[in-house]
Amino acid sequence: MKGVSQVDVERKANKVTVVGYVTPSKVVSRLAHRTGKKVELWPYVPYDVVAHPYAPGVYDKKAPAGYVRSADDPRVSQLARASSTEVRYTTAFSDENPQACAIM
Repeated sequence: MKGVSQVDVERKANKVTVVGYVTPSKVVSRLAHRTGKKVELWPYVPYDVVAHPYAPGVYDKKAPAGYVRSADDPRVSQLARASSTEVRYTTAFSDENPQACAIM
């Protein structure tokens, strides 16, 4: 297909990874047509891509290490998320930050 830069096939896992600038629905329909098998998008994404990786409906025990379920659940997206300013202020005095300020 035009736009595909890399294709990896894992026969034992029944998995095909397609990398490039293509529409996922077009890849799914073309693979289903060519193979004659049921084709679906992989439901997992890296956990650092998701805003709330441990929210119910996103965290999945069956997911591979470092991945969570990709979910567009409106209940999950409404959870509060700290702004970058809040994160900067709370981590400035953190014990895990070696560059943190120390006030005595």
